[in-house]
Amino acid sequence: MSYYGNMNILGTHGMGEDEEEMTIYANADAHDARTEKENSDTKRHQTPRHTGSFRAAAVCLVLLCVLLMTAVIVLCVHIHTKNTNQTLTRSTNLTEERDQLLTTINALKDQLAINNQNFTAEKNELLSKNDNLRKQIQQLNKENNDLRKRLGEMDQSCLYYFSSERKSWTESRKYCRETGADLIIINNREEQELLRKWFDNKRVWIGLTDSDEEGKWKWVDGSTLTSGFWMFGEPSGHRRENCALTVVGEWADHPCTEEYNWICEKRRM
Repeated sequence: MSYYGNMNILGTHGMGEDEEEMTIYANADAHDARTEKENSDTKRHQTPRHTGSFRAAAVCLVLLCVLLMTAVIVLCVHIHTKNTNQTLTRSTNLTEERDQLLTTINALKDQLAINNQNFTAEKNELLSKNDNLRKQIQQLNKENNDLRKRLGEMDQSCLYYFSSERKSWTESRKYCRETGADLIIINNREEQELLRKWFDNKRVWIGLTDSDEEGKWKWVDGSTLTSGFWMFGEPSGHRRENCALTVVGEWADHPCTEEYNWICEKRRM
């Protein structure tokens, strides 16, 4: 500074006013040039340090960006994994519900099949019973027609009732007496033959008993039996067999408590 000051002082000695002013501007320009050069040198010396700071900042920024991107990726993976797990869970639940529904449906189908088989069996059984009933009705109608026909062949002075149910000898006679009749009295072979035709192999109570005196057979009207149509070896009198019935067109004695069909006979007045 002293050097340049001395130069300025020497340069201005003995000059005019204009020259002095030019010398001042020149010195000022020279001063500005030196200042700019010093600043330039200063900036040149400072550039490496500023560049290092910028690079460090840039690296930090890149690291922050990488960390941010990593965080975003991790978050996305977490959300995706969570959604995937939820989807798999829902899918598993739906599969289990579907399997349960299929199991229920199959059980219902099996039960319906069993019910259908049971209904079919019951229907077939009912049809079979209906067919049997129809055959029984046809048989009863046939027997009724036969009985009507045979009734016309009997003595028209009597009315007859042929039971379709079974009772003991005592109950059979009670039934007949309540209707104003009594168990049948067989007076001759013709009447016996008609009974055989009517009932074939059926066993039917007739109005004959030896309950009052063993071995002394009487009809329900009190008359004593003089001759009959007994089977061979009958009456046997075994096991208190005190009542008579027809068996294959012949007579046999049986316990009065056994239940068979019967014939009521009512005389016309």
